[in-house]
Amino acid sequence: MPSSRSIAAIASMSISLAVASGAEAQGTPPAGLSTAQTRQDARETKEQERTPGAAKDATEGQTLRPPQSTAAAQPDLQNPKTFLPFVYGPLEQAGMTAAGSVGRRPTTHLLAATPATTQWGWFDNAEPPVLRIHSGDTVVMETMMHSHNQIVPGVTLEQVKKTRTDYPGRGPHSLTGPIYVEEAEPGDVLRVRINKIVPRAYGVNFNVPGLFGEFPKDFPEGQIKFFYLDLDKKQTEFAPGIVIPLNPFPGTLAVARAEPGRYSSVPPGRFAGNLDIREMGEGATLYVPVFVKGALVWSGDSHAVQGNGEVNLTALETAYKELNLTIDVIKGQRLEWPRVETPTDWITIGYDEDLNKALDLLKAETTKFLVEQRNVPREQAQQAMLDSWNCPISEVVNIVKGTYCMIPKAANAPRPAPLPTQDTAEFFVTVARDADLGKAMDGASMAMINAIVEKKGLSRLDSYALLSMTMDCRIAPHKEGDKAVHCMVPKNLWTKL
Repeated sequence: MPSSRSIAAIASMSISLAVASGAEAQGTPPAGLSTAQTRQDARETKEQERTPGAAKDATEGQTLRPPQSTAAAQPDLQNPKTFLPFVYGPLEQAGMTAAGSVGRRPTTHLLAATPATTQWGWFDNAEPPVLRIHSGDTVVMETMMHSHNQIVPGVTLEQVKKTRTDYPGRGPHSLTGPIYVEEAEPGDVLRVRINKIVPRAYGVNFNVPGLFGEFPKDFPEGQIKFFYLDLDKKQTEFAPGIVIPLNPFPGTLAVARAEPGRYSSVPPGRFAGNLDIREMGEGATLYVPVFVKGALVWSGDSHAVQGNGEVNLTALETAYKELNLTIDVIKGQRLEWPRVETPTDWITIGYDEDLNKALDLLKAETTKFLVEQRNVPREQAQQAMLDSWNCPISEVVNIVKGTYCMIPKAANAPRPAPLPTQDTAEFFVTVARDADLGKAMDGASMAMINAIVEKKGLSRLDSYALLSMTMDCRIAPHKEGDKAVHCMVPKNLWTKL
């Protein structure tokens, strides 16, 4: 009888082969080409991501060309039998309790990432829970690479593209969960503390040719690169002489939204989800409102590091061998939008499809937080917000775009230094101003892409990728009039001068 390790290896290999042969059988165009059909696929994918419940029938009504006689069939995501020899579940709750924790409260639970415990690219508040816990329990969970673990070294860019265009309506994220929290009721607040993160030994960055990212029309060629993650040194080598420090955090950590149906995992919202806030790493805590009984917690979109803006669509995407979370239910406290706590700061957020509206929401949420925390009038809270203004742009590629402010916990914390307006000894710097915050972000980002090409000799695609993992874009303090975005890239990424 084969061992469980050999079964897992066979299963992983069977899915990889199926994806490759499925792409071959359907006659895909050469990698890197942006065809009329590709562009139409992208428009349909984006439209379905915007439409509530669009992912519900994401694979219905598709007609695939019959596979060639020498090609294996592509896995059918709606038919678990096509994933054999995986054990498809459900898994036994009793076996998911750590042996040393049996009979104890709080309890430590072990949640593996398998086809039985993950969904590809959607949230659904009717999804049966894969694990039930109590408030105060700890969950030690795994996550997968994107598209049910298909984005692994050796996959081609064309195969990555097909995981989006052939399954419209769903996001790329593999989501482990949902986890049902027994005491959680609508109106409560869930507190999720991130205790520990252990990534896999590799990660990936890609931009799909001509489809997604901040500048799809400017980058029709696309590329994909895999990286070794040196977990001992906590760094990865982007290219010879370019080293990126790692800062792992879950790009997606969510509860179920209130609305029934299946929804793409791409847009974030009041349920948290794909927030892409890079300060949300080890030691951080997410506070999120509960909308359904049991809350239902998922995580995925696991990052090794990400730049503010996530401009080419992806961070340094990886999977986690361990994501260690302690989950508590807070009664008698209400939140409109999620908040994040780090050892040094409180973080308020503003998210909207329009980056200007996201900024308006951010200022309202930050003012509200300061009124509550410091017990001061609204006008005083607004001035305090401006005095301590430290507000990045988290991402501009998830349909719903994100902003956030970091508010120091220490009462005597010094004011942040003014944002630089030109290159310094530490940073490359670009700045753009516009009445439209989105245009200011576009201007500062594109200027930085071009600056890195000119000053450091990278290709445009490599500059785009590097900035998606390392650039820090921040909004200048704003009361009225034009908005300014300052983007910075550390010069010490280049270890060979």
